[in-house]
Amino acid sequence: MNIRPIEPSDNRAVEQVIRECLIEFGGNREGLAWADDSMSDLFSYYNEADNRAYWIVEEGGTVLGGCGIAPFAGAEQVCELQKMYLASTTRGTGIAAGLLQTALAFAGQHYKQCYLETLQTMGAANRFYHKHGFTALKEPLGGSEHYACDAWYIKDLS
Repeated sequence: MNIRPIEPSDNRAVEQVIRECLIEFGGNREGLAWADDSMSDLFSYYNEADNRAYWIVEEGGTVLGGCGIAPFAGAEQVCELQKMYLASTTRGTGIAAGLLQTALAFAGQHYKQCYLETLQTMGAANRFYHKHGFTALKEPLGGSEHYACDAWYIKDLS
């Protein structure tokens, strides 16, 4: 499997993986990534500035998922791990850890903390974030666009 920066031709495949995961976990509704304006053109959104990036995982030319880093609510020191979704066939293979490591290495060059929002129904994801040094928060950081999320995490990048 290969982790690489997103290309314009990846947009449709990444959106499909994200939407399939959101449906699987009941996240196909307003207030979650499902309704984000950037979903159909992740390449453009993540290439607007040097402090944003998105990576995809592919195997044999098939996009299996991805994740991105972008500033959280316009903050200079806090980024958000965004749209980290993988096809069900890749879960438990170690690919998520490699993808997260890639994203956090980039984040550490631009930010002091990394924030993320998710759903409690994504139990394995919640355990994964905790295992990789994210600390659970009791409430979201101010400025969150994903008001339907019910699990929030932060990680110091120093």
